[in-house]
Amino acid sequence: MAQTRNALLSVYDKTGIEDFAQKLVAMGWTIYSSGGTAKVLEAAAIPVIDVATLVGGEAILGHRVVTLSREIHAGLLAQHTDVDRSEMSELGIPYLDLVCFNFYPLAEEIASATATTESVIEKTDIGGPAALSAGAKGGRIVVADPNEYNSIISWLEAGEPDKDAYIQTLRAAAFFAASRYYLPAATYHSGGEYDGIFGRRLQELTYGENPYMNPASLYETDTDDPLALGNFKLITGSGRSMIGITDTHRSLQLITHIAAGFDKNTGRVPHIAIGMKHGNPCGAAVGDNARDVMKRMIAGNARAIFGGFVMTNFPITQEIAEEMLSKDESAAPRLFDGIFAPSFDDAAPDILKRFKGKCRMMTNPALGTLSIDSLDTTPLRRYVRGGYILQPNYTHVLDIDASTSYGTPLTQSQKDDLTLAWGIGSVCNSNTISIVKHGMLIGNGVGQQDRVGAAELAVKRAIDAGHDLDGAVAYSDSFFPAPDGPVVLASAGVKVIFATSGSRRDDETIEACKNLDVSLLMQPDADARGFAQH
Repeated sequence: MAQTRNALLSVYDKTGIEDFAQKLVAMGWTIYSSGGTAKVLEAAAIPVIDVATLVGGEAILGHRVVTLSREIHAGLLAQHTDVDRSEMSELGIPYLDLVCFNFYPLAEEIASATATTESVIEKTDIGGPAALSAGAKGGRIVVADPNEYNSIISWLEAGEPDKDAYIQTLRAAAFFAASRYYLPAATYHSGGEYDGIFGRRLQELTYGENPYMNPASLYETDTDDPLALGNFKLITGSGRSMIGITDTHRSLQLITHIAAGFDKNTGRVPHIAIGMKHGNPCGAAVGDNARDVMKRMIAGNARAIFGGFVMTNFPITQEIAEEMLSKDESAAPRLFDGIFAPSFDDAAPDILKRFKGKCRMMTNPALGTLSIDSLDTTPLRRYVRGGYILQPNYTHVLDIDASTSYGTPLTQSQKDDLTLAWGIGSVCNSNTISIVKHGMLIGNGVGQQDRVGAAELAVKRAIDAGHDLDGAVAYSDSFFPAPDGPVVLASAGVKVIFATSGSRRDDETIEACKNLDVSLLMQPDADARGFAQH
């Protein structure tokens, strides 16, 4: 006669528990449970035995102590040896072959505006993580996620194939769930002295930044962010690479900042197309006509966009795909390493695809609904040797009308250009000067050690790309230590400059812009500095 198999079910989230228990019973399992879970199962007419029959008494201390007993943990930790079987038999304790727990909503309580030390402690589950960990150590079938119920049942019905490997997978998931559960409490009770991050591997990469940096993997964290990289669907092309992942991340920073800037300053979000190369923008444009926006984005620096990444907040149609590849006969071939959009027309991928899938095309409908609320607000962690830095994310959005203005008031077109220039420059490697004209990035001087050098580089890149700078606007991600930077920009034709204030020579910069007939907008460096990517 086959030995009866026993399952202990005790869950806070009751989603799907009746169906799960019913299927176990149908396969001959005995169900032990207590408290709210037992009541739910009884109401569904599912046979259930009160766990009190194992622990020698009812739940005590206001139901805070139920499964924390030697009998329960013996049932989960006993090995299948003659010695353990004999002792378990003498004690009258059954083996518990499956343990299913999910926990009190601790992280949600901590995140609530009304959280107190007492409320957080009350929502801190002890018995659940302890039982799940014991089951994992004991090699039991451990279930911590309602989404796994169906796969567990399917595996049991299939005769438990590759049991050792499957149990190992469940063990790892259980220890992950238990260890992750307590981290928010440690952070909360310590006032931030303790911190950490948990991730689950989303994809193994061929290698990291360079071929010798192997192995490398992309991990995902728990998030409800619709723009998280895990929510992008690959429709054609090879899998993601490390550089592709970081360029996608930086593209998201760029496009969401541009959208947020327009949302805040105009109350609308135009069509946006951006080009990214090795972490910094090599093209960006906005406007009302998607095809024209794409054309102008590429024209910003047609040489630099070669092999780059493109991201839009509008669908890639056949017409737009053809525009992306159109060029003068004398120009070099045009190709892209990645294209990301809310959607693609059926014909577009075939037009844009490359040999061996080298152009990755991915969709995410959330790109089509960008607003100021699309900014990433997750705190940033930056590895440094021996630890990491924790800081808030890049969430400042420039309010142009809050600036102190010197010179001729800006037209709406100039304000729009400045909004685009800010969105670009505020996510580039500092120091950065970004030059925009007619809703299009024409010159970007990024990552320079001196600000006048950034201005010179931005002007040079605009001229090299064949652009006329007369009437352009420029954004500086911090203040000018001296007037030399504005002189470089004004001499090239720039008519509007945004810079922060904070230099001892601000008065000289203001006077120089006045003499050069350049409108200068300023906000305090402490409020509006746009340093990024250090």
